[in-house]
Amino acid sequence: MIQKHHSPPKHIVSAAAIVINEQQEILLIKGPRRGWEMPGGQVEEGESLRDAAIRETKEESGIEIEIVKFCGVYQNVKQSICNTLFLAIPVGGKLTTSPESLEVDFFPIDRALEMVTHRNFRERIECCLDEAKQPFCIEF
Repeated sequence: MIQKHHSPPKHIVSAAAIVINEQQEILLIKGPRRGWEMPGGQVEEGESLRDAAIRETKEESGIEIEIVKFCGVYQNVKQSICNTLFLAIPVGGKLTTSPESLEVDFFPIDRALEMVTHRNFRERIECCLDEAKQPFCIEF
């Protein structure tokens, strides 16, 4: 019998939040590599997806959030990346930049969608705001 050598899985799991304030504006951060985007990042060992989205939003923007709902999953099969997406509201904190965010602010939805230019991030925001498309799972 021939034994096959299997390497352990090497997937990256991330969590991001679409944060909408009472004025119906979206929280965006301007990252050093991808420009304007929603806050988010890798899930740490022992951390839930929800907690990762909350932590990453606080770290990158200074804003504390409450998750309203799970919106879906994006899977990049070729790069073994699973991105989860949540809808959230701000509940505290103060807009603050970090090493991961050169600028942070809330923007009207239409303007925010124009500002987000990295790959499919705009589509992710649109899907999260469209209840008919939730929850979703898209492979790319």
